[in-house]
Amino acid sequence: MKIGIPVYDGVDMLDVAGPFEMFDWANFDVEIVAAKPGMKRFRGRGFPFEVKKSFAECAQYDAVWVPGGDPAALTEIINDPHQTYFHFLTKQAAGAKYMCSVCEGAMLLAGSGLLDGHFATTHWAFLECFPLHFPKVKVADGHPRFVLDRNRLTGAGISAGLDEALMLITLLGGTELAREVQQSTQYYPDPPVRSAIPPTPKCPLVGVNQPEPKQ
Repeated sequence: MKIGIPVYDGVDMLDVAGPFEMFDWANFDVEIVAAKPGMKRFRGRGFPFEVKKSFAECAQYDAVWVPGGDPAALTEIINDPHQTYFHFLTKQAAGAKYMCSVCEGAMLLAGSGLLDGHFATTHWAFLECFPLHFPKVKVADGHPRFVLDRNRLTGAGISAGLDEALMLITLLGGTELAREVQQSTQYYPDPPVRSAIPPTPKCPLVGVNQPEPKQ
């Protein structure tokens, strides 16, 4: 199985590295790609990393994994007059088995029109962005770790990508393979603290141009 992870400057580190690790243990072929190859930097104090393949060089993926990132970076992609990121997503969606997002990466799937008419989730702080900017997306009730609606798989905030990655492995490789990855990564969460998800704030995306209707 071949997985593509389209990244950009300001992308969330765990959104990329955590699922990458899961997919690697599943022996999936994982590629980190970007609009232009070169050095990129993770969000905040994240370290730089190199991307060697551009969108134009990509073959068809079995699944595309869209990571979240800094709101300013998301807004720049959404407002890009050339819609480079969106063209990549829609082209891949024509042949991919699954189109996936984790955290606020759902804003990019939604901006491309690929979540229209689908139930979806995202980081709790971005849930209000759906009705504000992407009203054709159906927001899943509550705060599920991930939501599967047909061949759209969306995940909640950051660490939820680990659960979601196991779900994608299950879909592409079967339950037994997912169990093996769980064992290899020793993914049995038991955090030392408990807290409640806060009330959803106003959408953090500022200055987003309303996307034109997709054909």
